[in-house]
Amino acid sequence: MRRLRNVKIVATLGPSSSDYTTIRALFEAGADVFRLNMSHGTHEEQQARYDILRQVEADTGRPVAVLADLQGPKLRVGVFSAGAADLEEGDLFRLDLDPTEGDGHRVCLPHPEIFAALEPGARLLVNDGKIRLRVDRCGPDFADCIVTTGGTISNRKGVNVPDVVLPLAALSQKDRKDLEFACELGVDWLALSFVQRPEDVLEARDLARGRAQVLSKIEKPAAVSAFDEILKVSDGIMVARGDLGVELPVHAVPPIQKRLIRKCRAAGKPVIVATQMLESMIESPMPTRAEVSDVATAIYEGADAVMLSAESAAGRYPVEAVATMNNVAESVESDPTYRDIIEASRTAQRQTIADGIVAAAREIAETTDISAICCYTQTGKTVALVARERPRVPIVALSPITTTLRKICLYWGVHSVRCEKVERFKMAVVNAARAARDYGFADETNQIVVTAGVPFNVQGTTNILRVAPCDERLIFRTDPE
Repeated sequence: MRRLRNVKIVATLGPSSSDYTTIRALFEAGADVFRLNMSHGTHEEQQARYDILRQVEADTGRPVAVLADLQGPKLRVGVFSAGAADLEEGDLFRLDLDPTEGDGHRVCLPHPEIFAALEPGARLLVNDGKIRLRVDRCGPDFADCIVTTGGTISNRKGVNVPDVVLPLAALSQKDRKDLEFACELGVDWLALSFVQRPEDVLEARDLARGRAQVLSKIEKPAAVSAFDEILKVSDGIMVARGDLGVELPVHAVPPIQKRLIRKCRAAGKPVIVATQMLESMIESPMPTRAEVSDVATAIYEGADAVMLSAESAAGRYPVEAVATMNNVAESVESDPTYRDIIEASRTAQRQTIADGIVAAAREIAETTDISAICCYTQTGKTVALVARERPRVPIVALSPITTTLRKICLYWGVHSVRCEKVERFKMAVVNAARAARDYGFADETNQIVVTAGVPFNVQGTTNILRVAPCDERLIFRTDPE
């Protein structure tokens, strides 16, 4: 099943999308990667969704990637004697460690780590920033605050602390259990929440032990500040604009999004743009014009993937949401301006032999009559480099390793094809030509570019490039060995 676009679509599964029929429909509508949100649902429910995904994969013959999104620490206030309290601008309000029920003057904040990091002047944002407090005085067990934006504060509302790096690990005890469960399940990607520093990512990588790729969610100002270091130790990035838009001024998020996407592209690591992309489709069969423009902007910027959250997990129109995103992507990528923008923002990388090979493959494909770039890969690293080039022709990735084929479903423009293990380059070329024909990327009159590493089946040896015909008779005639 060939996609007619390069950007990938990530769809979250949930109550609205937990049966075989719906999940199969989401895949056929355009979903390439499926997200299991570990903040909701039991392990048994996630296991059932995962099993259905693998059944869809088997029935369609197309690799499917699965991403498990870890919840991360949740910072919340305690409870109120009346269930809620009204705060007005200028009021004094205390947060403390006293577990007794709160009122209009104070409430428990059962997180001593927050008090340890607070300083006078720091901001505290409650209920997604609807209520804003500024710290006036603080100690190891309290913070006296001035209300700068009032409203109704109620039981167990979330708290954001944007101005300080909190001495909290990105992985809670729940996250550690969820991580081990997800890795044993066989997911391909782990999304790590509450990342503040590269050490958070390294801890998750140690626990994953290579069983899944680690993708860092950028949702805190500290992560933006340390982004270069976080990117180096991550396998991928998610620009999680929900919390990012709470902790930073909303007008600061678009330029941050653009900057992070460009850095990910330069590094050859996949980047997902997420949160509120088609939010109105939770209840409506049609998105707003602004939402369509938002999705289009992420695609024009060169993101590897765009993501649906509640739209596909809990909304009334999950399949329609995926179809809408697919249609927007096809429309944007058919616009001549799209290629102008993508190519103008390409960053030259010439540090290794593999860099040179993939750059040459893209240049040959764009200056001659080439129908596809076909890559043999063991780990997916070469495919990531080809995707970084954002070529004008399709990328066909061939591998005998199922886990590799699933992982690279997230990469821009990549079509994953399983092949048998080969020992000679000639057979690699033959298999590439067959795959290009079988999946509609070329016919016998066309030519393809084939990249591979010799000796075969050894990681990190991409060192050969060939322009080859798609007619097997010509391949054997010109390369009898």
